[in-house]
Amino acid sequence: MSTENFSTAPATAELMEQILYEVKRVVVGQDRFLERVMVAMLAGGHLLVEGVPGLAKTLTIKTLADTVQGQFKRIQFTPDLMPSDLIGTRIYNQKTGDFSTSLGPVFTNLLLADEINRAPAKVQSALLEVMQERQVTIAGETHKVPRPFLVMATQNPIETEGTYPLPEAQVDRFMMKILVDYPTDEEEFVIVQRVIGPPVAVNRVATTEQLAALQAEVRRVYVDPSLIQYAVKLVSATRTPDRHGLKDMGRFITFGASPRATINLTEGARALAMLRGRSYALPEDMTALVPDVLRHRVTLSYEGLSEGLTPDTLIDKIMRAVPAPPKPLEHEKLVA
Repeated sequence: MSTENFSTAPATAELMEQILYEVKRVVVGQDRFLERVMVAMLAGGHLLVEGVPGLAKTLTIKTLADTVQGQFKRIQFTPDLMPSDLIGTRIYNQKTGDFSTSLGPVFTNLLLADEINRAPAKVQSALLEVMQERQVTIAGETHKVPRPFLVMATQNPIETEGTYPLPEAQVDRFMMKILVDYPTDEEEFVIVQRVIGPPVAVNRVATTEQLAALQAEVRRVYVDPSLIQYAVKLVSATRTPDRHGLKDMGRFITFGASPRATINLTEGARALAMLRGRSYALPEDMTALVPDVLRHRVTLSYEGLSEGLTPDTLIDKIMRAVPAPPKPLEHEKLVA
């Protein structure tokens, strides 16, 4: 790694701070949620967000799109939605006798898939395929979505009637699952003040080209091998808990996390390190993201569900059983 990274890291962090500042001028509170959105954007991942209505999920990603001068589109998922409503279709022109391609709303920079669990499996699969491949095929012709491309899908946890749960294998394609909670009394007071006051004009402080450059910069953030090994052990503990001193936990887990979790932990730690103004990742960068990266990848058994356990409960036990490595000294050599 060259020392060039260390000179660019402060400038990168300053730009990210400007983006966050502009978003926070509109969105009150939700600091942790905002940080995770930025991590996913930098790492090129996608978010699954669970929270009751009215917690500024749509406002957050729309404001972020305005700040980076990117395209924003929102899809309200319903039971009668078709895959063509997402990716597009071929339209016949009666005047010319030709077919033309009409691209769907997935062709954008930031896409909000609202209440994704209200659409049937074939629609969910169409969206998840775009997330993975970054392209769609319509009538044999391939169309790539714009870059950067971020999908934030939401789920409403309080209404289960008329919903289609996401299959575990498809949920695995989301980098993180974020739980958004209610604001505090103080935050809610400020929210009301901002809503009844004059609208806030968001300043455009970056471009999609700069955002793509930031994503490339993340790839150069240094990750010590001991930190990668830590991610491997954490994910392994969700599959075979008994090998990590958690003998009684195996009966509560049907399936553990896939290698995507290990990759996402490492890439997420890189992005969070850069967001914090460093060009090297530390253990605390990874530990901060472990629950968000693993909670949707740990499938509880019937016994675990009957015991009233949650994935977060088991992840907490795993994190206590698998110690984080000491802070690597490699970055000190690089600074010198």
